[in-house]
Order: sequence, then C-alpha cells, then structure tokens
Amino acid sequence: MAESVLDRIVADVRQRLEAAPEQPGLADAAKAAADTRRRHGLRSLRKALAEPGPAVIAECKKASPSAGLIRSDFDPVSLARTYAKGGAAAISVVTEPDHFRGDPQWLAVVRHAVDLPVLRKDFVVSPRQLMESAVLGADAVLLISRLLDRELLEELLVTASDLDLEVLLEVFADEDPSQAVNSGAGIIGVNARDLATFEMRLDRVEELAAELPADRVRVAESGIRDAAAVSRLHRAGYDAFLVGEHLVRAEDPAAALRLLLYGP
Repeated sequence: MAESVLDRIVADVRQRLEAAPEQPGLADAAKAAADTRRRHGLRSLRKALAEPGPAVIAECKKASPSAGLIRSDFDPVSLARTYAKGGAAAISVVTEPDHFRGDPQWLAVVRHAVDLPVLRKDFVVSPRQLMESAVLGADAVLLISRLLDRELLEELLVTASDLDLEVLLEVFADEDPSQAVNSGAGIIGVNARDLATFEMRLDRVEELAAELPADRVRVAESGIRDAAAVSRLHRAGYDAFLVGEHLVRAEDPAAALRLLLYGP
C-alpha cells in the first residue's frame, strides 16, 4: 500500500523527536506548569463543550497539506481573540511545523491572549509531547486513535491525566470507534476528513454518533461550513464542532462563527 499523507506526517514527527533530545528537567517543568494552572484555575475543555446548545472549537491553522497556505495575514493571537468575540467555546491551535506550518510556541501566546480553553492539535506519539504541551500552557491535547496501539494510548491518557491535560480523542469517520470508546476518554471527536485519503464523509460522521456513548462529549470535526450542518449533526448527538479552514478563510471570522452557531 502506498504511503499516505498521514504516514508521512507521523514519520516526520518521529524523526523530529529522534533528532532533538528531550530537554533536561522537562518532566519537572511539566509538573510545575500543571501546578501553576491548578492554582490559577483549570480551563476545562469538556465543561466548555458540554454547555447547552452547540459549541464550536475554533481553530488557528495556518496551512494544510491539501489547501496549502490558508490565510496570508495569519496571526494566531488576533485570530484567537476574534474567535472569542464571535462566541467560540474553545480555541484549537495547530502546531505541526512541516505540513501545517504551525509553531508550538503559539500555544503560550494564544492562551495568554484569551480566557478560553486552548487545545493543542498535533500528531502526538510520545509522552514527551504531552509534557511539552503542559509547559507551553495547553489545557487539552488532541490524540489520534489510529496512530496509537492500546498500550501507548493508555500511557498517554495516564500522562495527560497526571498533568491535568484533557484529551480530545479523535477517530476517523471510516473506522471502528471501539478503541476510543473503550479507552474511557471523556471527549471523542469524529473527523470527517480521512488524512490517509482526504475523502470527506459528513454522512458517516452523522451515523457514527449513535456508536458513541451519551455520557461522552462528542465532537464533529472537519467539513462543517454552515449552520445547517451544525444543526443536523447536533440533532444526531454531537455536542461540539471543531472548525478550522472555513473560519480561517473568512473575511470576518467572528461573523462566520456566529453564522455557524445561530444561522443567518
């Protein structure tokens, strides 16, 4: 089978981890950062998404493998503040540098700029990345079920819990969600875009809602461009919607966000 885009991204992530040694004292710094967040009050992604009515995780994403550069004047701080004004429940920051032109340092500046929970969206395959996320100020992290065997997923969930990092555990619309469900993760996302094929399956996202327990926060991801899609998926059982490219491309991201939430 030919190497997929997802395979290439993960290979590059692993290569970067191997090329750059873990910083001395990282584990202690991560614990200290978690203690600081606890003292100042944790920002709970799950609580923010579980509020009545549909919630949007608005994404700061500079580029993607399929779209290239999405916004020429991209500024994660300005964009995050605009999303907050538009009614976002949380902010997602895409930090992968090679394929999405992201920067992990954006986490720190975005979290300082807004009062919302901040999610690190990257390709996490090592506990070290969770410790780095904690140091940078993330409140939550994305984990992709397809990249992780059961043992590694359990290790990452324990590490995240120790650092008070909430987890959005993502499955793709074409896969069996049982590993994600059985892991006990409190927030499960279903991505309509398969990064192996780039096929978009909102219909399958809608169907998969019935396979996710009602006691989990359920997040629909990708391909959401109008209030009709939000309404349809909310009726199917989704609590929240992770929206990136549609909002980043908008001339007025706050207005585009309000249209998704409330319609014209």
